[in-house]
Amino acid sequence: MISFACISPHPPIILPSVYKMESKWKKRFISSPGSEKDRKQVKKTIENLELLGKKLAEAKPQSIIIASPHPDSGFNVPLFYLAKDFKGEIKTYLIGAEEPEHYFEEGKKIGREESSVKLALIASGDTSHCLKEDGPYGFNLQGPKFDKDLIETLKKKDFEKLFKLNNMYPEAGECGLRPICFILGILEASNVKYQPEVLSYEYPFGVGYLVVNFKLER
Repeated sequence: MISFACISPHPPIILPSVYKMESKWKKRFISSPGSEKDRKQVKKTIENLELLGKKLAEAKPQSIIIASPHPDSGFNVPLFYLAKDFKGEIKTYLIGAEEPEHYFEEGKKIGREESSVKLALIASGDTSHCLKEDGPYGFNLQGPKFDKDLIETLKKKDFEKLFKLNNMYPEAGECGLRPICFILGILEASNVKYQPEVLSYEYPFGVGYLVVNFKLER
Protein backbone atom coordinates (compact mmCIF):
# COMPACT_ATOMS: atom_id res chain seq x y z
CA MET A 1 0.00 0.00 0.00
CA ILE A 2 2.95 2.37 -0.56
CA SER A 3 1.86 5.09 -2.99
CA PHE A 4 4.84 7.48 -2.69
CA ALA A 5 8.34 7.49 -1.17
CA CYS A 6 11.22 9.95 -1.23
CA ILE A 7 14.32 11.32 0.46
CA SER A 8 14.25 15.02 1.32
CA PRO A 9 16.83 17.34 2.88
CA HIS A 10 15.65 19.59 5.68
CA PRO A 11 17.65 22.85 5.83
CA PRO A 12 15.56 25.83 6.99
CA ILE A 13 17.59 27.91 4.53
CA ILE A 14 15.45 26.61 1.65
CA LEU A 15 12.26 28.04 3.15
CA PRO A 16 10.81 31.49 2.52
CA SER A 17 12.14 33.94 5.11
CA VAL A 18 9.18 33.33 7.42
CA TYR A 19 6.38 30.86 6.95
CA LYS A 20 3.51 29.44 8.91
CA MET A 21 3.10 25.68 8.90
CA GLU A 22 -0.35 24.52 9.87
CA SER A 23 -1.58 20.96 9.83
CA LYS A 24 -3.63 18.53 11.86
CA TRP A 25 -0.53 17.42 13.75
CA LYS A 26 1.27 20.67 14.59
CA LYS A 27 1.14 24.43 14.31
CA ARG A 28 4.43 26.27 14.31
CA PHE A 29 6.25 29.38 13.10
CA ILE A 30 9.77 29.03 11.76
CA SER A 31 12.13 31.86 10.83
CA SER A 32 14.70 30.98 8.19
CA PRO A 33 18.19 32.43 7.97
CA GLY A 34 17.97 32.02 4.19
CA SER A 35 17.75 34.95 1.78
CA GLU A 36 16.60 34.94 -1.83
CA LYS A 37 20.28 34.81 -2.80
CA ASP A 38 20.73 31.70 -0.66
CA ARG A 39 17.65 30.06 -2.12
CA LYS A 40 18.89 30.63 -5.67
CA GLN A 41 21.96 28.57 -4.81
CA VAL A 42 19.73 25.58 -4.01
CA LYS A 43 17.34 26.11 -6.91
CA LYS A 44 17.45 22.46 -8.04
CA THR A 45 16.69 21.24 -4.53
CA ILE A 46 13.67 23.51 -4.22
CA GLU A 47 12.38 22.73 -7.71
CA ASN A 48 12.62 18.99 -7.15
CA LEU A 49 10.91 19.15 -3.77
CA GLU A 50 8.08 21.08 -5.41
CA LEU A 51 7.93 18.37 -8.09
CA LEU A 52 7.75 15.68 -5.42
CA GLY A 53 5.00 17.62 -3.66
CA LYS A 54 2.91 17.31 -6.82
CA LYS A 55 3.70 13.59 -7.06
CA LEU A 56 2.66 13.02 -3.45
CA ALA A 57 -0.63 14.84 -4.04
CA GLU A 58 -1.28 12.73 -7.16
CA ALA A 59 -0.57 9.54 -5.17
CA LYS A 60 -3.43 10.41 -2.75
CA PRO A 61 -2.06 8.67 0.37
CA GLN A 62 -4.22 8.24 3.44
CA SER A 63 -1.27 8.70 5.78
CA ILE A 64 2.28 10.07 5.70
CA ILE A 65 5.20 8.58 7.61
CA ILE A 66 8.14 10.94 7.97
CA ALA A 67 11.38 9.98 9.75
CA SER A 68 14.04 12.47 10.85
CA PRO A 69 16.88 12.71 13.38
CA HIS A 70 15.73 16.23 14.32
CA PRO A 71 12.34 17.64 15.52
CA ASP A 72 11.11 21.05 14.29
CA SER A 73 12.96 21.66 10.96
CA GLY A 74 13.47 17.92 10.39
CA PHE A 75 9.73 17.50 9.93
CA ASN A 76 8.54 20.98 8.97
CA VAL A 77 10.89 21.70 6.09
CA PRO A 78 10.05 18.60 4.00
CA LEU A 79 6.35 18.88 4.83
CA PHE A 80 6.29 22.52 3.70
CA TYR A 81 7.15 21.39 0.18
CA LEU A 82 5.74 17.89 0.08
CA ALA A 83 2.51 18.03 2.06
CA LYS A 84 1.45 21.64 2.44
CA ASP A 85 -2.21 20.88 1.72
CA PHE A 86 -2.34 17.30 3.01
CA LYS A 87 -5.42 16.63 5.16
CA GLY A 88 -4.72 13.06 6.30
CA GLU A 89 -2.73 11.63 9.19
CA ILE A 90 0.97 12.47 9.54
CA LYS A 91 3.07 10.15 11.68
CA THR A 92 6.47 11.47 12.75
CA TYR A 93 9.32 9.16 13.77
CA LEU A 94 12.28 10.68 15.57
CA ILE A 95 15.42 8.72 14.72
CA GLY A 96 18.17 8.18 17.31
CA ALA A 97 21.77 6.99 17.25
CA GLU A 98 21.40 3.21 16.95
CA GLU A 99 23.05 1.43 14.04
CA PRO A 100 21.49 1.99 10.59
CA GLU A 101 20.49 -1.66 10.31
CA HIS A 102 18.46 -1.29 13.52
CA TYR A 103 16.31 1.35 11.82
CA PHE A 104 15.97 -0.78 8.71
CA GLU A 105 14.50 -3.55 10.87
CA GLU A 106 12.30 -1.06 12.72
CA GLY A 107 11.04 0.15 9.37
CA LYS A 108 10.15 -3.39 8.41
CA LYS A 109 8.02 -3.72 11.54
CA ILE A 110 6.20 -0.49 10.75
CA GLY A 111 5.68 -1.61 7.17
CA ARG A 112 3.99 -4.81 8.30
CA GLU A 113 1.81 -2.94 10.81
CA GLU A 114 0.70 -0.34 8.25
CA SER A 115 0.09 -2.78 5.40
CA SER A 116 -3.61 -1.93 5.06
CA VAL A 117 -3.14 1.85 4.75
CA LYS A 118 -2.17 3.79 1.63
CA LEU A 119 1.11 5.38 2.70
CA ALA A 120 3.51 8.11 1.62
CA LEU A 121 7.04 7.79 3.03
CA ILE A 122 9.54 10.60 3.62
CA ALA A 123 13.11 10.12 4.80
CA SER A 124 14.20 13.54 6.07
CA GLY A 125 17.92 14.12 6.40
CA ASP A 126 20.97 15.88 5.01
CA THR A 127 24.08 14.10 3.82
CA SER A 128 27.60 15.15 4.90
CA HIS A 129 28.06 18.50 6.66
CA CYS A 130 31.83 18.47 5.88
CA LEU A 131 31.88 19.25 2.18
CA LYS A 132 33.47 22.73 2.24
CA GLU A 133 35.97 24.60 4.38
CA ASP A 134 33.38 27.29 5.08
CA GLY A 135 30.69 24.73 5.90
CA PRO A 136 29.37 24.12 9.43
CA TYR A 137 32.03 21.49 10.25
CA GLY A 138 34.75 22.57 7.81
CA PHE A 139 36.04 20.16 5.18
CA ASN A 140 36.74 16.50 5.80
CA LEU A 141 37.63 14.13 2.97
CA GLN A 142 35.27 11.56 4.45
CA GLY A 143 32.36 13.87 3.63
CA PRO A 144 32.40 13.65 -0.18
CA LYS A 145 33.39 9.97 0.00
CA PHE A 146 30.40 9.22 2.20
CA ASP A 147 28.02 11.08 -0.10
CA LYS A 148 29.37 9.35 -3.21
CA ASP A 149 29.03 5.91 -1.64
CA LEU A 150 25.58 6.69 -0.23
CA ILE A 151 24.27 7.63 -3.68
CA GLU A 152 25.88 4.58 -5.30
CA THR A 153 24.59 2.13 -2.69
CA LEU A 154 21.09 3.60 -2.97
CA LYS A 155 21.06 3.18 -6.75
CA LYS A 156 22.28 -0.42 -6.42
CA LYS A 157 20.14 -1.13 -3.34
CA ASP A 158 23.28 -2.52 -1.74
CA PHE A 159 21.98 -2.72 1.84
CA GLU A 160 24.98 -4.60 3.19
CA LYS A 161 27.28 -1.71 2.31
CA LEU A 162 24.68 0.92 3.17
CA PHE A 163 24.52 -0.29 6.77
CA LYS A 164 28.32 0.07 7.09
CA LEU A 165 28.70 3.61 5.79
CA ASN A 166 28.54 5.26 9.21
CA ASN A 167 31.46 3.12 10.40
CA MET A 168 33.37 3.51 7.14
CA TYR A 169 33.10 7.31 7.36
CA PRO A 170 32.64 8.20 11.05
CA GLU A 171 33.70 11.82 10.47
CA ALA A 172 31.35 12.52 7.57
CA GLY A 173 28.99 14.46 9.85
CA GLU A 174 25.80 13.24 8.18
CA CYS A 175 22.26 13.03 9.50
CA GLY A 176 20.42 11.22 6.71
CA LEU A 177 21.60 7.60 6.74
CA ARG A 178 19.37 6.29 9.53
CA PRO A 179 16.07 7.84 8.34
CA ILE A 180 16.86 6.55 4.86
CA CYS A 181 17.37 3.04 6.25
CA PHE A 182 14.11 3.32 8.19
CA ILE A 183 12.12 4.20 5.06
CA LEU A 184 13.89 1.51 3.05
CA GLY A 185 12.82 -1.01 5.70
CA ILE A 186 9.18 -0.02 5.23
CA LEU A 187 9.55 -0.33 1.46
CA GLU A 188 11.12 -3.77 1.76
CA ALA A 189 8.37 -5.01 4.08
CA SER A 190 5.72 -3.83 1.63
CA ASN A 191 7.11 -6.05 -1.16
CA VAL A 192 6.60 -3.19 -3.61
CA LYS A 193 9.09 -3.01 -6.46
CA TYR A 194 10.96 0.29 -6.40
CA GLN A 195 13.98 2.00 -7.88
CA PRO A 196 15.71 5.02 -6.29
CA GLU A 197 15.90 7.94 -8.71
CA VAL A 198 18.33 10.73 -7.76
CA LEU A 199 16.71 14.01 -8.77
CA SER A 200 19.39 16.35 -7.48
CA TYR A 201 22.35 16.69 -5.16
CA GLU A 202 23.68 20.11 -4.13
CA TYR A 203 26.05 21.40 -1.46
CA PRO A 204 26.63 25.16 -1.94
CA PHE A 205 26.89 25.73 1.83
CA GLY A 206 29.02 22.68 2.67
CA VAL A 207 26.07 20.43 3.56
CA GLY A 208 24.77 17.82 1.11
CA TYR A 209 21.15 18.17 0.01
CA LEU A 210 20.04 14.96 -1.69
CA VAL A 211 16.59 14.66 -3.27
CA VAL A 212 15.51 11.16 -4.28
CA ASN A 213 12.26 9.85 -5.68
CA PHE A 214 11.52 6.16 -5.27
CA LYS A 215 9.91 5.07 -8.52
CA LEU A 216 7.27 2.52 -7.62
CA GLU A 217 5.97 -0.23 -9.86
CA ARG A 218 2.23 -0.52 -9.43
